[in-house]
Amino acid sequence: MKPSIFGYEAPTSLEDAIRLLAGDTDAVVLAGGQTLLPAMNFRAANPSLLVDIQHIQGLRGIAVGADGIVVKAMVRHREFELDQDVLCANPLVAEVIQHVAHVPIRTRGTVVGSLCHADPSAEIPLLLVLLGGSVIAQGPSGTREIAAEDFFQSFLTTARSHDEIVIEARFPLLPRRAGWAFDEVTRRHGDYAVVGVGCVVSLDGSGCAERVRLAACGIADRPIRLKDAEAILTGTALGISDLDAAAEASVAAVTQPDDINVSQSYRRRALGALIRRMVVKAAQRAGSAQHAESVA
Repeated sequence: MKPSIFGYEAPTSLEDAIRLLAGDTDAVVLAGGQTLLPAMNFRAANPSLLVDIQHIQGLRGIAVGADGIVVKAMVRHREFELDQDVLCANPLVAEVIQHVAHVPIRTRGTVVGSLCHADPSAEIPLLLVLLGGSVIAQGPSGTREIAAEDFFQSFLTTARSHDEIVIEARFPLLPRRAGWAFDEVTRRHGDYAVVGVGCVVSLDGSGCAERVRLAACGIADRPIRLKDAEAILTGTALGISDLDAAAEASVAAVTQPDDINVSQSYRRRALGALIRRMVVKAAQRAGSAQHAESVA
């Protein structure tokens, strides 16, 4: 199929781009286009105007500092994945992005574009929620910061206003001596996740979980923190009974109904299995980090 008739503008300033969006409620932002253009070809999306932001100065680049990782709106997935400063500051990033589609798509698709598309089974939104990150949106009224857990509201729905452009995403650094893990269940390599789970664990001196963060995608209408499981695991030795209790406490978080691929009960079983595996893997990495620091 082919898309319906649409207009095209490629402004060179952020102000002009925002003005174009404000002037047409059916206008949409074009960045990487790896989701938008196929949707237009199937006429699942029918924008009246594409506002291409690739020529706007200041929307490219990655900055890693003490306050976190800043990813500008035109940064591609592949650029984020291969950045060595990012890898050192937060190795979870590369582990997550390796599950995003395939290399050709990661070479064109943008990190911020994935966040704004807000597919509840996508990996990048989960990463932002897991780490407690945020986005910066700019519109006619100025600039505002939106926390990840407030940004994702429902299926393909965010807190971004129509006339705003998300100009950057902010990913926190991995806590010192923390362990990390991410994995997902998919029908085929490169597909969206049926269930995905990310975990960050920090251990205290006795080897108990001092801090646990867990988030999942594919189980609800947006990526979510598994706060009940976090509370159960925090302060424990992460034994089998602790893991089982955390998995059981997360069953109710699965609200995605049966679909043509999997049942809700399958998602619940997969979620429990991934929670157990990811917590153990993250804790092992945290223990290795502690050991390496003590030896050094």
